[in-house]
Amino acid sequence: MKNADLAALIRTIPDFPSPGIQFRDITTLLLDGPGFALSIERMAAGIATPPQAIAAIEARGFVFGAALAVRLGCGLVLLRKQRKLPGTVTGIDYALEYGQDRIEMHVDAVPPGQRVMLIDDLIATGGTALAATALLRSIGADVTAASFIIDLPDLGGAARLRDVGIDVTTLVEFEGD
Repeated sequence: MKNADLAALIRTIPDFPSPGIQFRDITTLLLDGPGFALSIERMAAGIATPPQAIAAIEARGFVFGAALAVRLGCGLVLLRKQRKLPGTVTGIDYALEYGQDRIEMHVDAVPPGQRVMLIDDLIATGGTALAATALLRSIGADVTAASFIIDLPDLGGAARLRDVGIDVTTLVEFEGD
């Protein structure tokens, strides 16, 4: 497994949040200072074209996105759940397995044409990441790359992002989830 050292720091919690789910818990990676630092360094090393901003998805994406933005010396755009940001926002509704959700961002967070990289802790089905990409592109952002700590390739999210022109990098894959 690539990045087996980082994978060993990620705890698996069986049957959470429901029976049959193998929850990949990155809080144990965050508790390991050297492992957390190494994950940021490896994310940064995988970036072909440095972004002008990092767009991080609430909430665990904020942790990795903020650290990566500091490492790259660029700004951080917060993609939040509905009604969490002050000021004027724009948002997008998207489908979940059982229902709908919405993410929002400040309307003035990204100038048209700015190179933005999407960051989150995990890519599963890709629904939230696809919605985030659509939201950012709707205001003129140039979103062509995304990075995640964990990929669950059997759920197809990374492939769905690639289908819309996103270069996806991940550090760890867990098959069969």
